[in-house]
Amino acid sequence: MPLEIVRNDITKMTVDAIVNAANESLLGGGGVDGAIHYAAGLELLAECKTLGGCKTGKAKITGGYQLPAKYVIHTVGPIYKDGKQGEKALLESCYRESLALAKAHNCETVAFPLISSGVYGYPKDQALKVAIDIISDFLLENEMKVYIVIFDKAAYKISEKLFSDIAEYIDDNYVDEHTDYHRESMRMNMPTQASIGMFEANLCECKAMIPEEDLDAKLKQIDESFSQMLLRKIDEKGMTDAECYKKANIDRKLFSKIRSDVHYKPSKPTAIAFAISLELSLDETEDMLKKAGFALSHSNKFDIIIEYFISKGNYNIFEINEALFAFDQSLLGA
Repeated sequence: MPLEIVRNDITKMTVDAIVNAANESLLGGGGVDGAIHYAAGLELLAECKTLGGCKTGKAKITGGYQLPAKYVIHTVGPIYKDGKQGEKALLESCYRESLALAKAHNCETVAFPLISSGVYGYPKDQALKVAIDIISDFLLENEMKVYIVIFDKAAYKISEKLFSDIAEYIDDNYVDEHTDYHRESMRMNMPTQASIGMFEANLCECKAMIPEEDLDAKLKQIDESFSQMLLRKIDEKGMTDAECYKKANIDRKLFSKIRSDVHYKPSKPTAIAFAISLELSLDETEDMLKKAGFALSHSNKFDIIIEYFISKGNYNIFEINEALFAFDQSLLGA
């Protein structure tokens, strides 16, 4: 199952378990910790008193009580000093230990805050990177839906360099949606009689150069559906179905629908997610989108961000989703 970044109050998440960024006493505190204790009621505090605290990097589980979640997983993140005191390893351990507890208690849905990124001072972009890396590695081997819950935009931050690079790329490529871009494009690319004749001559020459069996294969691909193209590309890449849908951040049930229905029409984010999973070039991505009835456009910031990552050869869907979230765009997959 996929990973989603959502803007919400973690105490209102209807999931099997929410993760509490606790202190070592487990007796409540400020920020997320205090909010969870307040929403869960005094029963949570009473159970926490029986646990004997928790060491940094470790995790313990309790009931959810008055929360919509069945469980609360309490984990103690590191206090950030200078990044040279083992803070990253401890933060990674928080996510691993919490996910292991969730799995041991058969949780199918888990919601995390951005651990240590508040009063503990862990740089938000680095804290987010740790969360994405550890959770995405876990999901490659396990079936679980995981949320990273951001309370407000101020609590979320990708690296300044990545943000500025993408912003510059958008500025360089964005076409104002009110510009009659299509009409101008048609005017600039209107074929003349001479160019039509040259095209037909070149086409005949190309046909002569392509072996008949290769030409037959190409012609068969013209009418293939999105589902057929996806399955063909999976085979060509030597991937398994599970490798493909997990790298695409797509739920297994949705993939099964696509596989079983040759005429299935996915949403644009879903189609792009599979293109990213398969590490397709821009041209190949365009071809796959056409099968689903879509195209990339320079009048759409979402499309330009996708183009940016493909042009950079970065096919990490979770990093792409970080950027999309930062620019208030729809996410891929989930």
